[in-house]
Amino acid sequence: MSIIIVAFPKKEVATNIRNILVRGGVQVYGVCTTGAQVLNSTDTLDDGIVVCGYRMQDMMYTELRDCLQETFDLLLIASPDKWNEGLAKGVVGLPMPIKVYDILNTVQMMQQTMQRRRRKRREAAKNRSPEQKALIEQAKLLLMNRNHMTEEEAHRYLQKSSMDSGTNMLETAQMVLAIMND
Repeated sequence: MSIIIVAFPKKEVATNIRNILVRGGVQVYGVCTTGAQVLNSTDTLDDGIVVCGYRMQDMMYTELRDCLQETFDLLLIASPDKWNEGLAKGVVGLPMPIKVYDILNTVQMMQQTMQRRRRKRREAAKNRSPEQKALIEQAKLLLMNRNHMTEEEAHRYLQKSSMDSGTNMLETAQMVLAIMND
C-alpha cells in the first residue's frame, strides 16, 4: 500500500479529506498544512501520494512538486482554472467540488500505478548482471569503510541517492565510486 499524505492550508479541510479517505479504506500517513511539513514527512520515505490543494501556507503545489522526490505523485484538488495550462509530470488533477467517489477512485488508481512502478524497479534490480551487482557492492564497501556505515545504511544511502537524483542504483554507485576514488 502506498503512503498517503494530505496537505491543505486549513487543518479542518485536511482533516476532512483524511476522514473521507480513511472511511473509504485508505490508510493516511499524515496531515500537513505547509509544504515544509510535507517535505519533512517524505524525507525518509521511498514513495507515496500527496493529496493537496493549490496553495499551502508556504508554497504552491508546483513548488512542492519540484521539491518532492520523483517517486512521489501529487493529487491536486482545486478548481480546473488553476491548472488550465496543464499539469506537470507526476500531478493528477481532481476538480472542485469533489465527490467522495471520485477522490477514492483516483487515489486507488494512483496507488495501482505506484505499485506497478515498484514492481518494475524490483524486476530491474533482479535482472542485474554479476558485474553490475559487483559494482554496487564495491560502492557499498567504500561507503562502509570511509563513512563507517553498516551494509544496510550504505545500501539505503545508495537507494535514497538514486531516487533523489532520478538515476538508477547502478548509476548512483558509479558516481559514488568516481567521486570517492578521486
